[in-house]
Amino acid sequence: MSYGNQYKKMLLLSLLLLSWPFDACRAAPEASSYEEKRKETNDIAVTIVVSGLGCTCARFADDMKNVLNDLQPGGLRVLPVLGVGGLQNVDDILFLKGIDMGVVDEDNLRLVKQKNPSLYANIEQRIQYITKLYNSEFHVLARDEIKSYDDLRGKKVNFNLKSSQTEATAEVIFNALHIDVQRTNFDNDDAIEKLKNGEIAAHIVLSGAPQAALAKVRKEDGVHFLSLDEESLPKHDLSTINTAYLPAELSHELYPNLIPEGTTVPTIANRALLVAYASPEGSFRYNKLVKFVDEFFGKIGQFQSRARHPKWKEINLSAEIPGWTRFKPAADWLAAHQNLASARADSSSELPPELKPAFERFIEDYAASARHRSLTTSEREKLFSQFMGYMESQKANQPAR
Repeated sequence: MSYGNQYKKMLLLSLLLLSWPFDACRAAPEASSYEEKRKETNDIAVTIVVSGLGCTCARFADDMKNVLNDLQPGGLRVLPVLGVGGLQNVDDILFLKGIDMGVVDEDNLRLVKQKNPSLYANIEQRIQYITKLYNSEFHVLARDEIKSYDDLRGKKVNFNLKSSQTEATAEVIFNALHIDVQRTNFDNDDAIEKLKNGEIAAHIVLSGAPQAALAKVRKEDGVHFLSLDEESLPKHDLSTINTAYLPAELSHELYPNLIPEGTTVPTIANRALLVAYASPEGSFRYNKLVKFVDEFFGKIGQFQSRARHPKWKEINLSAEIPGWTRFKPAADWLAAHQNLASARADSSSELPPELKPAFERFIEDYAASARHRSLTTSEREKLFSQFMGYMESQKANQPAR
């Protein structure tokens, strides 16, 4: 074959190749790959709306992400979402697309029903709790000349951001005490600066102690925490407050720069809850939350590490929260593991001696939970975590089949 004929054939082949619809051929596999990746990404992701970065709930969500994330197909990805907190978190879970879970406080159901009874009439069926996480302490940081809550009457007091949990609970507390103040709504950093220079008389924060921004403040800044108890407020009836909230205290260990060693500041606390939007059973979102609950509850012992937030010691998976409905996947997990504990009771001799008391208490706690008794002590929570950590280690040590 002559060079000229070869050239003509190559030119003809080139023209044929150039005229072939390569873009159409490539489009199908690329689209397929894109859709598959998109589906895989959405199939494993669950979102948790929390408050700002300084909130304990944000650290909890970050810990969940670090312990539970498995970005492989079929895995689980926890996506924390920074919100406002408080009642706004309730609205975000109810109405904002893509929000599966959130951290809210125990009193939120009561507060939103008071706010709009018709809009939130059946909220117990739409937002349900997965577990109690920790206690949020009520901090009131005031200038030194302010000796008690009564001294705040008529003065500027920062209620944190609008619609935040701090604002919601502070409104309840100050209304119960019948103390009128001039409210401001600055964030933590801005409020602390205004407190130091005297622009405001006090700054309120409802968050798990120690709260990051408050831990940086020193007594030399001319501020201190106010006590909230009968001794510091003898002329007030605190029964409404004591009924709605838990007794708590701030200690030197939590705030060494503000509280002298060996002393505490009495206050109240609200229980922070992990809650979920109650999607229909068997739906796409519901099934993702089933997987989250299984992974989170099953690995609860890993959150007791010193690398995690110290408030993890307060988590109580089996605690009953009055007025709230337990999310069914969480209730199912607890029931299944209560049965597992009962089934293993006869073989408790296999446990290491140091874990036998924890195992026995674990069974007792779940039995109490089954009778709808609230389990709130830190000792029970600690024993539960010890048992779950042991179960997790046993599972990891089992030989592959």
